[in-house]
Amino acid sequence: MIFSVLTPLGLLERNPTYKEQMREITNRDLNTYGFLGYPILQAADILLYKAEVVPVGEDQLPHLELTRQIVRKFNNLYKSDLFPEPKALLTKTHKLLGLDGRKMSKSYNNYVALSEEPDSIRKKIMSMFTDPTRIKLTDLGHPDRCNVHSYYAVFAPEKKNEVDERCKKAQMGCTACKKELAEILIKYLEPIQEKRRELLKDKKQIFDILEEGQKKAKRVAENTVLEAKRLINL
Repeated sequence: MIFSVLTPLGLLERNPTYKEQMREITNRDLNTYGFLGYPILQAADILLYKAEVVPVGEDQLPHLELTRQIVRKFNNLYKSDLFPEPKALLTKTHKLLGLDGRKMSKSYNNYVALSEEPDSIRKKIMSMFTDPTRIKLTDLGHPDRCNVHSYYAVFAPEKKNEVDERCKKAQMGCTACKKELAEILIKYLEPIQEKRRELLKDKKQIFDILEEGQKKAKRVAENTVLEAKRLINL
């Protein structure tokens, strides 16, 4: 609530993610405070724990910058250094588009879950958009325009150049390319899914870990809220 009072409406409305989803999602009403103000909740989640570094994808950078602007405004207004300006921690692959070429999102159902079953992975990968200019098998491909090839770069970089060349020379069709990618993803996810199955054998341990983490987080968050309230005389 404190951050909501400090944040100009225009700053939220200019958020690229907000504008994109308002444009793309037409099957439900997004004209709500909850949707518009969601980045402020994200800022609170970060700043409650005074995070200095936040692991994010490229699409979350505008949200993180909004958090930094809130920090500057709060610290300047109340002459404090209570909150640090969090920096982004980007991985080598800081952006991976969804299966349909749009931003990856549950709202678009254009993703492969880490727990996805092999048959579901195959079905989803086969639905991926490919080079729109390649109509026939004999047409030369343009891997730089194809989202499938960006997945090769992440999950099978050792095969990327070979697959690109075969595509460019029409030695490999889109169907075969996607079938191969599906099997690569299935194999890639196997150890992750095996670890998940092992962890799920002892759900009590999982809940105990979550409960202990919740207690620690609550202590830190309560102290931060008290510090903020003292500064603004609440």
